[in-house]
Amino acid sequence: MRVRVLNLFFTLLFLNIYISVFSQENIKDSTNTETLIDSLKKSGLIFGINKEKPDIVLSTDQALIYLQQRFHSKSWKDPHDPLRQAFGRLIYEAANPPFDTLKEMLSKYPYDSLSIPWNKFFIYEPLRLRIPVISKAEFNKGSDSIVKPDSGNYTMKNDSLVLSSFENNKSPDLLKPVSGFKDTTIMVIIDTLHEVNSSYSAFPFRYFNFPFQGDSIKAAVKSLLNYLSDRDSTIINFTGIGHDTIPIMLNSKAGRVMRYWLKNEFSDSVTIWIGNPSKNTIGLYLEQGVNFRRPMRQENNLKAKINVKYPDNSKLLDLQNIIIRSQYWKYHNEASFVLNQASLSNWVKGGESSISTALDITEYADYNNKKKKISSNHFLRLNFGYIATGTEGIRKNLDLLETNSKFNHKAFGKFDFSAIMLFKTQIARGLNYFKTTAGNDTSNMVSKFMNPATLTVGLGLDFKPNKTTSINFSPFSYKGTFVTDTIHIDQTQYGIAKNRKSLNEPGVSFMISNEFKPIKTVSIINRVQLFTNYIHNPQNVDVDWEMIATAKLNWFTDVRFNTHLIFDDDTRTGEQYKDGQPVLNLDGTPKKTARIQFKEMLGFALSFRF
Repeated sequence: MRVRVLNLFFTLLFLNIYISVFSQENIKDSTNTETLIDSLKKSGLIFGINKEKPDIVLSTDQALIYLQQRFHSKSWKDPHDPLRQAFGRLIYEAANPPFDTLKEMLSKYPYDSLSIPWNKFFIYEPLRLRIPVISKAEFNKGSDSIVKPDSGNYTMKNDSLVLSSFENNKSPDLLKPVSGFKDTTIMVIIDTLHEVNSSYSAFPFRYFNFPFQGDSIKAAVKSLLNYLSDRDSTIINFTGIGHDTIPIMLNSKAGRVMRYWLKNEFSDSVTIWIGNPSKNTIGLYLEQGVNFRRPMRQENNLKAKINVKYPDNSKLLDLQNIIIRSQYWKYHNEASFVLNQASLSNWVKGGESSISTALDITEYADYNNKKKKISSNHFLRLNFGYIATGTEGIRKNLDLLETNSKFNHKAFGKFDFSAIMLFKTQIARGLNYFKTTAGNDTSNMVSKFMNPATLTVGLGLDFKPNKTTSINFSPFSYKGTFVTDTIHIDQTQYGIAKNRKSLNEPGVSFMISNEFKPIKTVSIINRVQLFTNYIHNPQNVDVDWEMIATAKLNWFTDVRFNTHLIFDDDTRTGEQYKDGQPVLNLDGTPKKTARIQFKEMLGFALSFRF
């Protein structure tokens, strides 16, 4: 701004000096004044001619820097404008490895709508000037007199004097040009605008801060699109019967040619050269010196007849529409049967014959709809087994029926909105064996089908860092424990009050499931379920942790190691002395405490997966 003011000041000073000098001359050519006016117009100080648009050429780096400056959100009316989003993607893709080009959208954009006339960026003010002029020649009375054009005081006396002067060969002051001054007004730039908006309603920017920005944007986009078009490449792999692969980069302009052998089923080969001689072109060249030999015609041919049936080409075959349906559900099942047997006869060191069985069946059902961003995982598991010894007879040692369902909807990143439902119970009666004070063996029922039954539901987030790990956090959860047959089963050992049949707990649930394969034939599955009650003793966390390790021996035999650890503060069992007698409280009732429950199994299993 200061430079423009100084230019205006020195221009006016020069003009005044020029006028003052010129006014002392009697005759002066007007071409110098026109030259001055033209120089003022070309310098931009006088508004009178159209500003010529410069030829804008930007390099790749210049175009990238320029669009990054224009991408700033403060320059736009709407930060989510489609053109700004396209600029952002173009800048990102141009500054990074190859991408799917935006040439179709950016090349068809009406960049003329971004143009703002250059004169809108300046503020003009009229400037009054007096410039010298030379009038037409007139008859003058004296050398110093100036005859005005509108003067009509010509008398016969004057005319006669003039004529007499001509007759006497004198030199009167006749036909002499008259110099003078004329007032005029010119437009002078006094200031520059830094924020100029367009009257076009769909103009996407908030403002422009200098002329020809629309043309600069168009030039920058064109420069980057040409750069990306020359840079981007497509890899095409050539393969044959063998295992060799030749990668060719289309549009890389590398001009590289590679040797390749074409083989048939008999391993006979012909050498060719494959290259990329020009843009989007694949060149195939046969090796020089290769000769093809056709087999000679056999003269002794057997007389054989071939029955040929010509098809009826007058009728077109009916085309069958092939309907492709997306497969959303995937199912698979796993079943394993473990059998352990030990037989002792006259074994001096002691021992007891036994046989145990265990059946573990799990059915999986997974749903995945990527279009609707919905997925769900379900499994139903039955784990049941018996053990028989020589003295104790047949007893149940495994009994678990559980189902686990999880419904997810894509949230953000690797997080999903999730709803979970867990249900656990058993299918057969469970007995607790103990000795009476008289030394007799007896038992009482502690569980049966749906007694107890545990239901857990919750809402929260599910995090999947990889395909084999799931971490679920449900801050809004409910856990219910139910014992309906309170006549035969003591519900208090499951935390249920004596006068009730259920225990309802609001709280938070946390689940982790992971499958780890240290080697291809070994898999380790861990399932951890944690729950804490918001209302009653939130510091006491319920733990349910099961680990299943499987090592494959062959396609149907596995070595299986299973551990199960449970701790529930509400589930209390009676304490016993070493001789099996129960520990009593001061009031004579059996003493019960919450203790860690642990189960372990190791054996060979016959496994079936389908």
